Amino acid sequence: MELVPLSMEFAAEMAAAGANDDEVNRLTGTHGTFTLEDYEAYIERTLNDPNRYTRAITEDGKFLGEVVLTINPHNRSAGMRIALWGGFGKGYGSIAIRHVLDHAFNERDLHRVDLEVYDFNDRAIHVYKKLGFREEGRLRDALLWDGVFHDAIVMSILSTDNI
Repeated sequence: MELVPLSMEFAAEMAAAGANDDEVNRLTGTHGTFTLEDYEAYIERTLNDPNRYTRAITEDGKFLGEVVLTINPHNRSAGMRIALWGGFGKGYGSIAIRHVLDHAFNERDLHRVDLEVYDFNDRAIHVYKKLGFREEGRLRDALLWDGVFHDAIVMSILSTDNI
């Protein structure tokens, strides 16, 4: 597994992965569908945003997912998200999250990284807790999926936490 800067070379793989994985769409709360052009525009915005840190998660050059920090330099904080379309059960998500936390706390001198995860995503919640994230609260009925409402759990980790 390798973490590399997100680049245009991954746009087609991102479009194919996003269009063909209903489970990942559910886990990320993604209702929309995106075209190749949408992914290209997203990558272009990412490449030109100094307050976004995005890494493609790859294996043997194949795109498996991405991990992203959206940085608020004024508050020394960032929102984090991760999406994996492959490589489950191999620890890739944990490795990618450790990498962005190291970048956040040691390279960017941030104090806080937070995320939201839906209440049905037990695997992700377990990983986040294992990596030191703490639950802060819930956004009740934040996601409507197949006619059922689900809570979004807000979690964070601070630079001062013992991780």
